[in-house]
Amino acid sequence: MTPASSLQSRHQSLHQSLHQSLRAWAGAHGRVPRDRATVLTLAMLMAACAAPPAPPPAPTGGLAELMERPAERLLFEGIRAYDDGQYTQAESALRRALASGLRSGRDQASAHKLLAFITCTSERPAECETAFRAARAADAGFALSRSEAGHPLWGPVYRKTTP
Repeated sequence: MTPASSLQSRHQSLHQSLHQSLRAWAGAHGRVPRDRATVLTLAMLMAACAAPPAPPPAPTGGLAELMERPAERLLFEGIRAYDDGQYTQAESALRRALASGLRSGRDQASAHKLLAFITCTSERPAECETAFRAARAADAGFALSRSEAGHPLWGPVYRKTTP
């Protein structure tokens, strides 16, 4: 359940409880409260009695834990090399990260995306297209940002792979 749907469900539950309380008060007093102060007091009492929201889930691990995994460490190295303009080293690290078994589909898609960028700018359009298709296969929600999709070298190849 998403936080938004959980909040909506909680709101509906409180709303129903308030109506039940108002009906009970009306049955006991022979009338429905008309003044805002009584209604507000009942609402505040209902809110105060409601259970507190569940705590957020505990984090699954930190960066140090991720860096202990060979594939994730190679992905990190590949991203860093790409950002530093060392595309040969980036391509090597990203390919090894994929071969080492990245656990997350999103991480796999990120590796494939950077490989697509590298291969497109290295005039290897078939490899670029394959990398974009692999990114989508790894993560169904994969999409380039608007500015990335508009890039003159890899944008046209990406659009070919978009359903």
